[in-house]
Amino acid sequence: MRQNLGVAIDELELLDYKRRVLRIYARVRDAADPADAFAGWVRSRDALFRDHSQSALAPERRPAFAGLTYFPYDPAARVAGEVQPAPRRRYDIPSSDGTTMTFERVGRVGFTLGPERCSLELYWLVGYGGGLFLPFGDATNGAETYGAGRYLLDTVKGADLGETNGRLVLDFNFSYNPSCAYDPRWVCPLAPPGNRLRVPVRAGERI
Repeated sequence: MRQNLGVAIDELELLDYKRRVLRIYARVRDAADPADAFAGWVRSRDALFRDHSQSALAPERRPAFAGLTYFPYDPAARVAGEVQPAPRRRYDIPSSDGTTMTFERVGRVGFTLGPERCSLELYWLVGYGGGLFLPFGDATNGAETYGAGRYLLDTVKGADLGETNGRLVLDFNFSYNPSCAYDPRWVCPLAPPGNRLRVPVRAGERI
């Protein structure tokens, strides 16, 4: 790690990356048109992947980077999730490097996606400050989308779509791959078996 007068430069660059992500999601939440918000989110993510020192892409891949791949925006993939009580339970969720990360289930979120009534567990990161985490898998994994599942909410890193009328905004158009999908140097918690949907979710980031 590079050092300058005792300050860890990598951490400062990572902090800058996080600030940028926070601003991106603030614009998403404030946007009047979700489709326009999605287009801006795509452009902003491409810029971070291409230009930022903390890009999930390995440095040698960045010069040839032409943009991430997504399904077309689908208004039907934006739903309101009703948070439901569930017994609190600690999980050691498997990570991409074979270790685990500790989360606590704080509830479930129920929603209707297409013809299906669905439910996913909501997790809270066990650690200073915590943060809501919503990973999921679906029937497209391994063929059209990343095999280990995708993330929808990760408030520790700023991925927060907000609420409407007391319900969580679950817009699957904004689902994205964990960083380990691009480079194994990143360690990411994976979608646990309890958060795998039977339906295909053809919205959000593709392989």
